[in-house]
Amino acid sequence: MLPPGTLVPHSRPTLDEDHVQAVAQVVRSGHLAQGEVTRRFEQELARLVGVRDGVATSSGTAALHLALLALGVGPGDEVILPSYTCVALLQAVLHVGATPRLVDLEPYGYNLSVAEVRRQLTRRTRAILVPHMFGTPADVADLSGLGVPVVEDIAQSLGAEVDGRPVGSFGTVAVCSFYATKVITTGEGGMLLSDSEVVLRRARDLRDYDGRRHLRPRFNYKMTDLQAALGLCQLRRLPEFVRRRRQLAARYAAHLKSLGLQPPPVPPRAAPIYYRYVFPVPDAATAAAHMRRAGVECKPPVFSPLHRYLGQAGFPRTERAYRTALSVPLYPSLTEEEVTRVLEALEGTFAPRVRSAWRL
Repeated sequence: MLPPGTLVPHSRPTLDEDHVQAVAQVVRSGHLAQGEVTRRFEQELARLVGVRDGVATSSGTAALHLALLALGVGPGDEVILPSYTCVALLQAVLHVGATPRLVDLEPYGYNLSVAEVRRQLTRRTRAILVPHMFGTPADVADLSGLGVPVVEDIAQSLGAEVDGRPVGSFGTVAVCSFYATKVITTGEGGMLLSDSEVVLRRARDLRDYDGRRHLRPRFNYKMTDLQAALGLCQLRRLPEFVRRRRQLAARYAAHLKSLGLQPPPVPPRAAPIYYRYVFPVPDAATAAAHMRRAGVECKPPVFSPLHRYLGQAGFPRTERAYRTALSVPLYPSLTEEEVTRVLEALEGTFAPRVRSAWRL
């Protein structure tokens, strides 16, 4: 039983002594910067996703930036992306000087609407950014058939599949983030993955600027071997991490149904990994406050819709999700005591007899 006053955090990395030893081995080697360990991480992740190769970077945002540059996206071009997503995607579009074209959500989930994407296509569209939100695959197969390069953002979905095929293998490019609380972590860091040798070559050229015979704008977007050592160790535990996430999701779903609530939707033929466990409630902010009083930290899964940053209107499904989507703790290092606390807090917050006594 958890001590009174203990708060179950919304997210937390899963680390053990093997991770400590992997990083210590790199420290003892004396080679800390980008090197052989980083190269091995690139190859192993590319093999897992089922593409030709990877280019490790200092962050997921850096990987997004390089992906757009490697596709030749720049001023005068348009990039389609959902409004309901992390601001990093918008930052990458702005970094290359392109125009963002935002789209609304699909009717019954948290991924972008394919129908809305089709409506936004113009002769200036040069890329579609497709995040698989909260670990649930988007309809990337249909999007890949629209004749425009698709950049899959698998920061929240590494290990998910569609028809048995890994997400990240459908688009022209895929990008990962390895922030501290992502599916796997290197502390900070990211990776670009692709089957295209042209895209990979351009991204490697842009990733760092030293040792080049010809001057052009380049970046310092390298990953270190310290980070890659942690990433390799995490990658080998990914199947275990995914199994644990799915087990927890099944327990949460059964509990939500018993309370008359709707579990996260699962698209046909998709195998989600439940990076975030997100479900709709009448008022997410009020529900999160009640859950916190019960000892469980919950959060809105998206800080702010992108159309609000740009002063745009007309995204009703995104606005609804912003008001109603609640994310509860789900990660591999959750203890059984913490899981029990989450289930009890859900009961105390959403049981019909409780809901009738306060305004959601």
